[in-house]
Amino acid sequence: MPLNSRHTEPPTAAKSLLFGFVLFTSGVAAQTPVPAPDAPPPGQVISSAPTELAVPADVRPEVPVTDAERSSIAITSLNLDLHLIPAEAREEAHATLTIRNTSADPLARIPLQLSSTLHWISASVATAEGLKPIPFTESPIATDTDHTGYAQEAVFTPGQPLAPGATLILSVVYRGEVKQSSDRLELIGAPHDRAIATDWDAIATTSDAGSTALRGFGNVLWYPVAAPTAQLGNGNQFFDLIARERRKNFDATMHLRLTVEYIGDPPDSAIFNGQLRPLDHAPDGNDQPIDETHGIATADFPSSPIGFRAPSLFLTAQHAILSRDALVSIITPQEGAFPPYAEAVADLQPVLSGLLGPTPREPMLLLDHRGEPYEDAGFVVAQLASNADPELAAPALVRGLTHAWFSPQARPIPATSLWLDEGLAEYMSLAWTQRTEGREAAIGELRHAALLIALAESSETPQPLTEAYADAFLRLKSAFVLWQLRDMLGDELFSISLAAFRHSIALNPAFDRDPAAFQQTLEKTSGRDLDWFFKDWVYADKGLPDLTIVQANPRSLPVKSGKSGAIVAVEVRNDGDAVAEVPVTVRAGTLFATERLRILAHASASTRIVFEGIPESVEVNDGSVPELRSTTHTLQFQPLP
Repeated sequence: MPLNSRHTEPPTAAKSLLFGFVLFTSGVAAQTPVPAPDAPPPGQVISSAPTELAVPADVRPEVPVTDAERSSIAITSLNLDLHLIPAEAREEAHATLTIRNTSADPLARIPLQLSSTLHWISASVATAEGLKPIPFTESPIATDTDHTGYAQEAVFTPGQPLAPGATLILSVVYRGEVKQSSDRLELIGAPHDRAIATDWDAIATTSDAGSTALRGFGNVLWYPVAAPTAQLGNGNQFFDLIARERRKNFDATMHLRLTVEYIGDPPDSAIFNGQLRPLDHAPDGNDQPIDETHGIATADFPSSPIGFRAPSLFLTAQHAILSRDALVSIITPQEGAFPPYAEAVADLQPVLSGLLGPTPREPMLLLDHRGEPYEDAGFVVAQLASNADPELAAPALVRGLTHAWFSPQARPIPATSLWLDEGLAEYMSLAWTQRTEGREAAIGELRHAALLIALAESSETPQPLTEAYADAFLRLKSAFVLWQLRDMLGDELFSISLAAFRHSIALNPAFDRDPAAFQQTLEKTSGRDLDWFFKDWVYADKGLPDLTIVQANPRSLPVKSGKSGAIVAVEVRNDGDAVAEVPVTVRAGTLFATERLRILAHASASTRIVFEGIPESVEVNDGSVPELRSTTHTLQFQPLP
């Protein structure tokens, strides 16, 4: 099937959801917030909608919903009572959502999406007089934000349009199955094996650790969302949408009350948004064989900001083994899988402790799960093996361990400091490459990243790092910023500064709410003025420098003690909009001499380098500073007379 193709009708599973739904009579939407209605208590099975209400003849909205309408909605809080029935791959849920109109125009209708295999059952809006039913229509829409390639979209119609900036509280009930699906990837031509290894989300039996696994928006819509549609294979549209929505929902809060109805061995724990919590168990008490025992397991995750993530939920099996130490907690049914991964993490410790302090804020959480790896800050999901090579396993763990070291899951990261959290994890990956393979190997990774950054700078809207959401800015450009700071300050001062910044946050968790806190820490520790750098590279998106060697003139120096020497004058032009401080290196065989040169935007700068020997070439920028074009500039010299 060609790229970007899509069935004109939804798949059978989605089509079946078009029938049998209840349409409630109109209610009056609240224009100001009112207290949220209480959700059903943990363990309560969600009841069906009243059968006496009429079934609508046509569940499709008369006028198609636009992406502009979908973009106008922000869910600022989500209170979710979720009931899972793994034996049936089912979920039943009651969600209370606070919805805000972020547009400049009133909204006459509110579209929300779920996975195409989930059913919208009922809806009410909170008013000063209490809960009032609200009418809605629903239909499947093509979007790859769900693993089925479709979402079930409900369009709710408040009694009066929702004014710009106003909020309402919506209470909805939904249910359905969430099984593994390779549909969206196969729709764009992916082989089945590859598709099923990538889209492994499902509600499943608890026979394997992590078998019930629900990654959120962009993987499976197991909770209500409001977002435009996007298709894989349509350029960068899908990934850009995911990133923008994650940034948009950064301050939204979510409260999860989880109930798992199990048969046989109960699930042991739940991992929600990277936080591990044991489940409380209540078996039915009958004298039955273990494999026939029914029971309920519950957990409560208090309301907290979602941050830059798509909410995820995993269940761990009773027979999974949890191994804890100060660095990593590993959940796996394979006892032999502990040693190689514990060794890999121990190998990483010296690099991280040298930069960030002796121990992590909390252990990294590593979950054994089949399929392709997944990371959520300090929570890493990967397929573990008892015969794994620790040296090969370490690179896949360094980012997650950095997050655990620097920013515990429980600490809300200010949006303006997100670049530092994401960039530091990527920077530590580069530092590990440099330690194990040498600086040139790390520079090679930087050169590749520079190509992606240059492409993003030319095609994306400007994104200052304090406001960034796209991966090329938030992770790659941020890592470049940290690498440049390390080169400018030196290893020792940079390490001291990072440790000092981390210590300040430990003393005052709100310390980094000031976007300039990191800059101020570096300046205080190093005694250097870095305002010129942060203004162009962090607080604003000035693009990238564009350097050329204008001229380089070597001149022989008088021979002293039988040794020849030269002084090399180098002039460099910057036609880009961002300032650059780059290394300028004169070489002759294995001999070299380096000076750093700062070149302002749309300006030239010169330096003179004294070299002991006969210079053969000069190199400006070694790949450590991203540029619009080439990140390395070399000029060969003619032999000196």
